[in-house]
Amino acid sequence: MGLRELPIFPLNAVLFPGGALPLRVFEARYMDMARECLQSGTPFGVCLITRGREVGEAAEHEPVGCTATITDWDMAQLGLLQLRARGGERFRAHARRVQKDGLIRAEVEPIAADAPEAVPPEHAVLQRLVERIVGDLVEREPNPLNRMVYEPYAYESAGWVANRLCEFLPIPPRAKQKLMELDAPLARLSLVHQYLSQHQVV
Repeated sequence: MGLRELPIFPLNAVLFPGGALPLRVFEARYMDMARECLQSGTPFGVCLITRGREVGEAAEHEPVGCTATITDWDMAQLGLLQLRARGGERFRAHARRVQKDGLIRAEVEPIAADAPEAVPPEHAVLQRLVERIVGDLVEREPNPLNRMVYEPYAYESAGWVANRLCEFLPIPPRAKQKLMELDAPLARLSLVHQYLSQHQVV
């Protein structure tokens, strides 16, 4: 897996593979980035901010992020672009440069996808929890384009279940970052189970 260049969108949020990311874009650099990605059919990178803000000067960010591919967009209001993107693969940024317009571009190396592992019996309660959460989302939002979860729903996959729960957990972004960086999906799932048990959710 070699290096490639990606435009980077630093956010105060963590994107997981397969996750849904709604964005409201109004800065020219990100408008241009979105147009470039739509025209070329290529993703951009999402990284958690470590110093700075989402607007203004280019922020510092975590080296490990996740690609995002735009799946839908709308500009109901002039100058405000509403995007919906889907999380792709994790990556590690090795070098970055900031363009004159403030857009960050980085040389990134893909991180291998989670190994396909089934949800083990000791974590079956988490699978049922995700099924209930998604069922509620489907009931409240019949349009799949507007749901905060993408099909297909891989309830038997330890990595998919762990990622969806990580997105829903009310924990700080830095904690979500650490979970996203874990290479073992069962380790991620186990930590989520521990957290939910401690808070008497399951």
